[in-house]
Amino acid sequence: MLIAGGTVERGEKGEAEPAARAVAEAAQRVFGAAPRAVRPLAGGLSTRLFYRVELPAPAPRRVVARVERPEDPARRPRGLPPEPPLEPTRTLLAEAGIPVPASHGSDTTTGITFLEDLGDLSLERAAGAWPDRRTALYRSVLRLVPRLQGLRPGSVPLPAFRRRLGPELLRYKAEFFVEHALPAALRRPATATEAARVRAVFSAIAAELEDAPRRLAHRDLQSRNVHLVPTDGAGAPGGRPAPEPPARLRPVLLDFQGAFLAPPEYDAVCLLRDSYVELPEGEWLTLAEELRTELPDAPDPELFHRRFDLITVARKAKDYALLFYARAGQPPPAVAPGPAARALQRAVARLSRGSGPFSDFADLLAGLPEERPR
Repeated sequence: MLIAGGTVERGEKGEAEPAARAVAEAAQRVFGAAPRAVRPLAGGLSTRLFYRVELPAPAPRRVVARVERPEDPARRPRGLPPEPPLEPTRTLLAEAGIPVPASHGSDTTTGITFLEDLGDLSLERAAGAWPDRRTALYRSVLRLVPRLQGLRPGSVPLPAFRRRLGPELLRYKAEFFVEHALPAALRRPATATEAARVRAVFSAIAAELEDAPRRLAHRDLQSRNVHLVPTDGAGAPGGRPAPEPPARLRPVLLDFQGAFLAPPEYDAVCLLRDSYVELPEGEWLTLAEELRTELPDAPDPELFHRRFDLITVARKAKDYALLFYARAGQPPPAVAPGPAARALQRAVARLSRGSGPFSDFADLLAGLPEERPR
């Protein structure tokens, strides 16, 4: 299809074509030139759409258009506001030296934002392509966590410093798990007693985490939200990763608009126990311990690993449920639930030594399916 002198390719989602037209028109307004091509990029679990836009000189050759769409209100607790815009958090991080995409402007008519094109090489893809470099790549990302935690609010009020992981959000995660994951584990609707066991676990998590220091967290620091860019400035490779990685790769953080205040272990849980790259036990434990000693609060090992497991339960229970959740009749996302299930079960097993709510929860998790029913 020809549009504004270039091509617009269809995406996976039904509304992609009109959204692509809007991107082309927005690019014309922002850059003063019709784009040569607008191509949809694969989306994640959010409702946002992303497009790669090719532009004629003297504009940047390629940019990524970020298109916001109405969110699914079921994906956040009632009464809490939706995620804030990317700005001014992006500017704060950039000025603090945290690697984030450069901004190439926004269209005031549509709100479409144009960001630096970092290429297609995510940490997830690199970890699969170059297993010998995997630990070093993860270590380079984890070095950013203490730097994030050292940031403080400046003269401009930022939503990230007014948002926090607290009891209300943890209660929501419990209800989401009860509604969307527990029936999958039990192969039947949950009883009131079983649902109460889940709520008791999340109440215990909230109580234990309440006294933890709160530091700035990315909030969704998963392998798909980190892109790797060669330091020679050539731009990240597209398509399949090359057989041999570039000599040096610079991690850049994406999708940080949900940043909030959380215990210091939060981002480490997101990265080391994510649902896309399942790291061996010894590898992620080594990386976690290396990070612990570099954190501004430097928690002692026992407390660090206790909170790490508590946050893993809260995080992976919600992630697992999300993989079984279908919005408005749409199929669940094409991500295998096995890594989330195993991370959740192992964390609960460590926390449930003895009696108490975690022991009861472990019994409920015994039947978690690691594949989605066909």
